[in-house]
Amino acid sequence: MRILIVEDEVKMAALIRRGMRAEGLAADVAITGDDALWMAGSTEYDVIVLDVMLPTIDGFETSRRLRADGIWTPILMLTARDSVDDRIAGLDGGADDYLIKPFSFAELLARIRALSRRGPIEKPTLLTAGDLTLDPASRRVWRDETEIVLSTKEFALLEAFMRRPGDILTRYQLLEQAWDYDYENRSNVIDVYVRYLREKVDRPFEAQAIETIRGTGYRLRADGGRAPVTASGDTHRSA
Repeated sequence: MRILIVEDEVKMAALIRRGMRAEGLAADVAITGDDALWMAGSTEYDVIVLDVMLPTIDGFETSRRLRADGIWTPILMLTARDSVDDRIAGLDGGADDYLIKPFSFAELLARIRALSRRGPIEKPTLLTAGDLTLDPASRRVWRDETEIVLSTKEFALLEAFMRRPGDILTRYQLLEQAWDYDYENRSNVIDVYVRYLREKVDRPFEAQAIETIRGTGYRLRADGGRAPVTASGDTHRSA
């Protein structure tokens, strides 16, 4: 998942971001509501964690403007203001959830996972592609009954694939989902990690789930790569 943290307290923002990165989430930080507006408008986020007390425009107004701009990314209000009126103002302004400071980081992550499943269609708790299963909450992956151990970035990349099975994803889209803006070594990192994934989720099971779409990017087969492959002429898998 990719998260936007809108928090003007630099130490708090850094703490939240560090914790999210440790959990394999891509997290960007905006210091002001104005920054949040343009970042959310130019990047597809799964959840926005929005502080109420911000300079220039506060979290309530930021939330209202995001919704007015047609940005429907789930918003979690994060604030020390715990009055009923403040919670009502946040929810009525377009927020989806409200968490009071101080908070448990584990609860913050749980609320983020819950919000990421919301949308026009409820997203499943478990992501599946054939016999390949990924649990975002416990950060575990299985093929049938066999558990597969992945590194943090391998898991993040596979999750990006499994949230859009059957779709062709460009390298840029995969970078956007699994790496932060400030990651510098972007030249071939996707190709390297796709190779790592294939060694763990495909080869030991004689499967071909991750396909190379030459000149475009990659695709995770919706059947998990176990079903017979029909020749189409436009899809080539690496050896």
